[in-house]
Amino acid sequence: MKDHHINVFYSEADEGYIADIPDLKFCSAFGETPEEAVREISNAKTAWIEAAKASGKAIPEPQYRPIIYQVG
Repeated sequence: MKDHHINVFYSEADEGYIADIPDLKFCSAFGETPEEAVREISNAKTAWIEAAKASGKAIPEPQYRPIIYQVG
């Protein structure tokens, strides 16, 4: 089963790591380490999906895949 892709990057402005899920608009989380950011995005994803369901909005299927996974 495909799952939503998670981006993780360092933010100098925030002095920590940001994780986001491109398929879920505005779903992001912060952590002091990459691992913490990934744990936090898991919580954010759950909350995002629950809020979408509660308001009757569609939950996008996983589609975003960075080009690096398409090469080769």
